[in-house]
Amino acid sequence: MSWLLALPVILPFATAVLVFLLRSRGAAGRWLSVAGCGLLLIVSILLMAATWREGVIAAQMGGWPAPFGITLVADLLSAVMVLITAITGLAVAVYALADIDERRETLGYHALFQILLAGVCGAFLTGDIFNLYVWFEVMLIASFGLLVLGGDKAQLDGGIKYVTLNLVSTVMFLTGIALLYGLTGTLNMADLHGAVRGVENQGLLTVVAVVFMIAFGVKAAVFPLFFWLPASYHTPPVAVSAVFAGLLTKVGVYALIRTFTLIFTEDTAYTHNLLLVVAALTMVTGVLGAAAQNEFRKILSFHIVSQIGYMILGLALYTPLALVGAVFYLVHHIIVKANLFLVSGVAKRLAGSFELSAIGGLYKSSPFLAVLFLIPAFSLAGFPPLSGFWAKFLLVKASLEVEAYLIAAVALVVGLLTIFSMTKIWAEAFWKPHPDGKEPVLTALDGRARMALLAPILALATLTIIIGFYPEPFMVFAERSAAQLLDPALYVRAVLGAAT
Repeated sequence: MSWLLALPVILPFATAVLVFLLRSRGAAGRWLSVAGCGLLLIVSILLMAATWREGVIAAQMGGWPAPFGITLVADLLSAVMVLITAITGLAVAVYALADIDERRETLGYHALFQILLAGVCGAFLTGDIFNLYVWFEVMLIASFGLLVLGGDKAQLDGGIKYVTLNLVSTVMFLTGIALLYGLTGTLNMADLHGAVRGVENQGLLTVVAVVFMIAFGVKAAVFPLFFWLPASYHTPPVAVSAVFAGLLTKVGVYALIRTFTLIFTEDTAYTHNLLLVVAALTMVTGVLGAAAQNEFRKILSFHIVSQIGYMILGLALYTPLALVGAVFYLVHHIIVKANLFLVSGVAKRLAGSFELSAIGGLYKSSPFLAVLFLIPAFSLAGFPPLSGFWAKFLLVKASLEVEAYLIAAVALVVGLLTIFSMTKIWAEAFWKPHPDGKEPVLTALDGRARMALLAPILALATLTIIIGFYPEPFMVFAERSAAQLLDPALYVRAVLGAAT
């Protein structure tokens, strides 16, 4: 089974090498990147099937037994995150056929994109907290390269803010790793599950947990550590913005869920209540920031922050239903948010700008694009029966079950304010006439470009509809995934027994 766990990392790295060698060959590199993402999708489906059939699967790299060697491990949460990464990667790779110019391709866009996918998959599959740091750094290097590729002034400005705060996160992460190793003598996450219980100074362990919370909080863009995100995500090409919006912050959320269900569970009265406060403030500040913006991608960027709050809410409540909601929300949001950024790119191509005041007329002249916007927009806002409705319903219900009425009210109000932001985009970009009298029609695009831009948007919108109208199998999956998170014995047994 080790090959199945390693392939989601090996394939993107191998593809990165090949597309870099072919970076000056134009179409060859582009289509090789798409093919690599297609292979990654196939492997991720096989991995998902294996975890669904066998539960938690693990392997030791190099034959070193756990907890001393490098462990790769996949439970249902890891497997679905790798699968969604592959789906998003393939969608963005197809979109990039028409979005990324030849200059950026020559500078190595496709290689950096594949390295980013490898880093994301590695973070989801690692069973060692130091190697989680390594994969975070792979992601940081690749994402910074993608962010500044091309050297535009706005990109460089956003890149500096992005990398500065993420380097602070790196220092915090390394500090937490050193302290945790000093307390327990191990960094294998399965081994840490038992080792933390033997720590005499549990107060110091709680301090270490807060250090990790801050480090991962920066990556996840939670309050008050999110300012780098809306300052940078609107600056690169849309294909880059879309993959960032869909995946990068979710790795931080995944790391929080993994560590605060597997390792830091000895003082949940403090750590998870702190996460609850963070979740509420993240939801509110994100949606208020979105309401104040008038640029398409800036609105969507602030909404990433707001929606991260919902996922942290599920972890903070730490009940079976709440974790079901968190897992469901993760899957839903990656698809929807990446899709909205892709739509924004097509809108800009047709209408000429991301500034809402400078565009318009998209509904009248391009009703198909308007429908493709409404599907993820309504889902993000929580309209039934789309996927966002079920995700919010689960979290609000979980809040009410534990009598957390205030946080349930916050979640509902933030949902209403999300509708306000989405209707502002609709009114300005789609409903009102273009201020310059333009006719932004889809047929103005080259046929191949139109296909490359619209096919991934249509595919992701269809997936959103399927999850919304047929939620039962996805609910069953989320329930099984949450059960594995709440019963770490399965994870520990798979990892510590993997080498025997």
